[in-house]
Amino acid sequence: MSDSEKEDDRPVNTDPVDNAWDLKVPAFKPEHNPHRLLEESSFATLFPKYREKYLKQCWPLVQKSLQEQGIKAELDLIEGSMTVKTTRTTWDPYIIIKARDMIKLMSRSVPYEQAVKVLQDDIGADIIKISSLVRNKEKFVKRRQRLIGPNGCTLKSIELLTKCYVLVQGQTVAALGPYKGLQQVRRICEDTMKNVHPIYNIKALMIKRELAKDPKLKNENWERFLPKFNSKNVSKRKQPKNKKAKKEYTPFPPPQQESKIDKQLASGEFFLKEEQKQAKKRKEQETRHEEAAKKRVERRAQAFVAPEENVATKNVSKKGDINIEEFKRKVKKGFKKRSAAPS
Repeated sequence: MSDSEKEDDRPVNTDPVDNAWDLKVPAFKPEHNPHRLLEESSFATLFPKYREKYLKQCWPLVQKSLQEQGIKAELDLIEGSMTVKTTRTTWDPYIIIKARDMIKLMSRSVPYEQAVKVLQDDIGADIIKISSLVRNKEKFVKRRQRLIGPNGCTLKSIELLTKCYVLVQGQTVAALGPYKGLQQVRRICEDTMKNVHPIYNIKALMIKRELAKDPKLKNENWERFLPKFNSKNVSKRKQPKNKKAKKEYTPFPPPQQESKIDKQLASGEFFLKEEQKQAKKRKEQETRHEEAAKKRVERRAQAFVAPEENVATKNVSKKGDINIEEFKRKVKKGFKKRSAAPS
């Protein structure tokens, strides 16, 4: 594990790399470097055909902004390339790197209004290659779309939290903004391609943003406040319900399965003549046909069997006649009621 990966795991307030990004760097002016550059440095990058029209329109603005920094810019429409070179008036030795990043961003569909910000001292650019992180093309497309989110809301929230301009284009992610934000954007992109949803990193950034506002928690460890998300590697394959028990290990191989001839030898069929074999087959076939015919007749006969009737047997005797004793008792009861009634 490299030192940068170790530092990434630590909280923001105790991270020396993060604290270094917070320091304000003084502006570099022409009087700071009276000696001019001795040799010419140049960088060139290719751009796709669909960017030709836009670059042709905004190229005068690109030349003007780079000329102020002492950089010469050339556009070759025949070859499809952009070139930046240092001149005798260049005083900043690092500005050529900034100009290189600017033309790289513009070749990746970043508009001029955003790309020109790279020339500032506190703004940097990062082009993250995400195609090599996922082998399966379908998974790559799904995870890239997860980074963008529905209607681009996930990408917008990343931009607001990191203060960076982020553009997902093809197999790369172009980021532009403060160096601390670029570090966070790269971390989110790499985690998303490793099947970690960006909402987890967004939630952690939101918590850090709120904790940074409290002066009491400035020198404390923030690990207890940050959410811990454990990745669950659950296999999507359907596991069998009844798992087979493992057999005891034996050094001996399993017994060889019997062949068709071995079975015929065991039953004695091998020694029969061809006529006898055919007669035996016919007999077995007739037996199967008879059994099937019996089942078919039984199934058809079931449709003509009358269902059992549930007859109330309360006032009926076992012989099927009316229960006389019960009938007499009811008649007497009714007669007594009628005689007891007042006339």
